[in-house]
Amino acid sequence: MEDKIRQLADILSTSDNIVFFGGAGVSTASNIPDFRSSTGLYSRKLNRNFTPEQAVSHSFFMQYPDEFFDFYKKNLVYPDAKPNDCHIALAQLEEMGKLKAVVTQNIDGLHQAAGSKVVYELHGSVLRNYCVKCHTFYDAEYVMKQEGVPKCAICGATVKPDVVLYEEGLDDDVVSGAVRAIAQADTLIIGGTSLVVYPAAGLIRYFRGKHLILLNKSETPADGQADLVIHEDIAAVMKQAVALMSKQNS
Repeated sequence: MEDKIRQLADILSTSDNIVFFGGAGVSTASNIPDFRSSTGLYSRKLNRNFTPEQAVSHSFFMQYPDEFFDFYKKNLVYPDAKPNDCHIALAQLEEMGKLKAVVTQNIDGLHQAAGSKVVYELHGSVLRNYCVKCHTFYDAEYVMKQEGVPKCAICGATVKPDVVLYEEGLDDDVVSGAVRAIAQADTLIIGGTSLVVYPAAGLIRYFRGKHLILLNKSETPADGQADLVIHEDIAAVMKQAVALMSKQNS
């Protein structure tokens, strides 16, 4: 483990254009669970079982808005969550001028809370919410305080989280920015993701740089392509690697 941390620190030290591609495992140390680990969800009101994926699909949002927001508020919004050591380490790398972008599948806004400036949020953010009719902006607190389905204070229409639901496409501008960043990177760190959610997982094929690093507790389909694979807690790994790199360069 120590040898791999040292190897990661050496790669970080010699890299000038690092991009981090992360998933749910980045935020678990902030006590935000991966909702996909849930089993079927039973709705007494609808007398049906739903998977987490179905519960956050566009169809579900349209057909069963009450059930959608009940699940959404309980499982996807964590207002008290704070950035962990991985978020902080990445923000430090950006401040050093080494990390050029974070590409994330997470919707919690913790990278920005830690200080990261260039963040491509592939699946949107719970911090942004818009009226489906007049497009008035609302923050997460407004949505969480509303009983049942949140309604626009101006026109009365539903307020939808700026989150990419299943069956919805990714934002073209966000994807273009992420692809450009990954294509220009000399080092790509993939962390806290099993690389099974597409189209996001397919973005790594644009990487043509020198070092591919995989940080995930379990194996991923890309492990065989990586220069360095560490199956340990990503928060601890990034904290130690950045601290060691800083010490070496001081």
